[in-house]
Amino acid sequence: MSNNVFGLDIGTRNVVGTVGYKTEDDEFVVIAQYIRQHETRSMLDGQIHDIGRVARTIGAVKAELEGQIKEPLHDVCIAAAGRVLKTVTTHIEYEFPEESVVTDEDIHTLHLLGVEKAQDILKEKNDTNYKFYCVGYSTVKYFLNDELFISLEGHKANKIGEDIIVTFLPEDVVDGLYSAVGQAGLNVENMTLEPIAAINVAIPENYRMLNIALVDVGAGTSDISITKEGSIIAYGMIPYAGDELTEVIVQQYLVDFKTAEEIKLNSTLEEQVTYKDIMGIEHTIPAQEVWDLVAPVVEKITTEVAAKIKELNGDKTVSACFVVGGGGKVHGFTEALAEKLDIAQERVALRGEEVLGEVTFTQEDIKKDPLLVTPIGICLNYYDQKNNFIMVRFNGERLKLYDNNRLTIVDAALSAGFPKEALFPKRGMPINFTVNGSSRIVRGEAGEPAIVTMNGQPANINTPLEPNCEITITESTAGGNAVYTVGQLEEYTSATVSFTVNGRTITCPKFVEVNGSLEPASYEIKEGDVIETRSFYTVGQVAEFMDVQIDTDCQILVNNREADLDSLVYENFSIDWTVSVFPLASETEVSYNATETASAEDLSETGVNAVAEEEPVSQTWGNHVTEEKTAEDETAQNEAVQSKSIAVIVNGEVVTLFGKEKYIFVDIFDRITFDLSAGNGRAIVTMLNGREAQYTEELHEGDKIELYWEEN
Repeated sequence: MSNNVFGLDIGTRNVVGTVGYKTEDDEFVVIAQYIRQHETRSMLDGQIHDIGRVARTIGAVKAELEGQIKEPLHDVCIAAAGRVLKTVTTHIEYEFPEESVVTDEDIHTLHLLGVEKAQDILKEKNDTNYKFYCVGYSTVKYFLNDELFISLEGHKANKIGEDIIVTFLPEDVVDGLYSAVGQAGLNVENMTLEPIAAINVAIPENYRMLNIALVDVGAGTSDISITKEGSIIAYGMIPYAGDELTEVIVQQYLVDFKTAEEIKLNSTLEEQVTYKDIMGIEHTIPAQEVWDLVAPVVEKITTEVAAKIKELNGDKTVSACFVVGGGGKVHGFTEALAEKLDIAQERVALRGEEVLGEVTFTQEDIKKDPLLVTPIGICLNYYDQKNNFIMVRFNGERLKLYDNNRLTIVDAALSAGFPKEALFPKRGMPINFTVNGSSRIVRGEAGEPAIVTMNGQPANINTPLEPNCEITITESTAGGNAVYTVGQLEEYTSATVSFTVNGRTITCPKFVEVNGSLEPASYEIKEGDVIETRSFYTVGQVAEFMDVQIDTDCQILVNNREADLDSLVYENFSIDWTVSVFPLASETEVSYNATETASAEDLSETGVNAVAEEEPVSQTWGNHVTEEKTAEDETAQNEAVQSKSIAVIVNGEVVTLFGKEKYIFVDIFDRITFDLSAGNGRAIVTMLNGREAQYTEELHEGDKIELYWEEN
């Protein structure tokens, strides 16, 4: 099978066909070359107007080349003219939620954001009826945390960014090229853009560190490319070129367009030019006369080209300029352009034979000149990246995509207008707040990513596209908003404050104030809340925490100074008070009276009042334990009490257990109403002081118990 590449430059005036192949040494060998002019003006300014006539010219070029190489040609590489090319250069940034290592996926996401932004810019500026498609993009500069970087991958960053140039083509222009080529019996194997094809030959990569302009002066358009710091930074076009010169000659010398083209060309090669006008009269004129005639048009074109170059280059001139294409060969063109660019004449030059140094022509009669740069660049582009249009179906919609050999499902999604935020999982709303002056953030839950399939099989957004594939994407979902309570704060669970109450050490959790108000552990933190932990209690709050009632008729002392219930107590402060009512003991008396099993005297003898007056062996309040009594105190207590009562908190209510020396968890069911047969298959949840309890676990004074049915 032949490894030849067929490149076709479908220009406004000519169709240039090139057939060749690339060697292992990167030399391109041209084995066949043919140029044919259009019979009529079937193309204007680089755009096909008469598809049938252009197809016939293409067919004639194809047939000639097949005769030269003695084999049929089926596939062809083509290029779209710069006239219909739209470029948008923009800056895009992506900020990470927190410092992260930049991955290839992050860079790809950055590109997609840049393309989407460029599409939005183009939509705002588009004043035509064209429907534009992105046909490629290239990065001009990368930024890491706002600093210029050559490469981003692998670096840690809070923010990445890039300057990106995005190119677009209108759909009907591409369709016209495809139709003309198809009618000539050819299949498009690769498609590029004429400015890209020209620059790939005329300005090698090692030159692109310099700020250079390339001008491809064709028949209908002058295409412009700018390089700087190793990249192509801009593309542009002006709708003036060689045909402007030819039309002046047509009017002046009364000749048809084809004859005028010959006069223009011969004036650059000979001192005198001979031609016949439409009356059949032969004339011979000096070439200088033609130069003088076209000089005003050359002035106009070079003025426009220079202005566009400066515009694309940030309103300043370039270091040098290369000119390719047949229109640039007219006398005085490079000199006039140098003047308009304000650079030395030797820095504006035609590029022809010297840029084709690695191109070998097997045909002896071929002359290397600027006209051949673009068609050879079209062939060489085939090796750099195979580009073509492919058809896919996205969520039921048929799409035409420019295939740069790197297309993935996400490219189809963006082309179809699928919102980028629907591709990636979305987190719920975070909560931002402060704790003791330090900023905190609790992130929302992550959502589910988009569900992607290709041809019915699971895929992801980076799956390469296949021609005529069927793609479906179900939008990603958002996760739940962040929920965080005061009780989840480390400061709440780990920070405590201790006081000495009537000679015993009491350890309490630090209070939490939210926006100046005390809030419980169950309080759900809200956006912007200001949270402070307080290292003090009031005397009344300490009493409430210990679940005792203070006799306010008696003296209250804080650090041996008289105080009241509103007095503040800090770490290691001492409190001395008199307990007027011990609620747990009082509740015990009521319970005993209700049973009618003991008299008031019996209650006194059993030591119930002593429970209220004397220190218990180990008293638990709020899951904190006081210091143990001495062994002597415990002995005295055992002698006074034969059977002991204790009060516990069950589901927020005080329940008194009595009649036994000690109690276990299951004993509470004798004192509460809880239907154990009402579970309907559900398990019963038993919690003791915030943890799961066993039925045989011993209970103590002040224990907090929770009982409830587990939800299915």
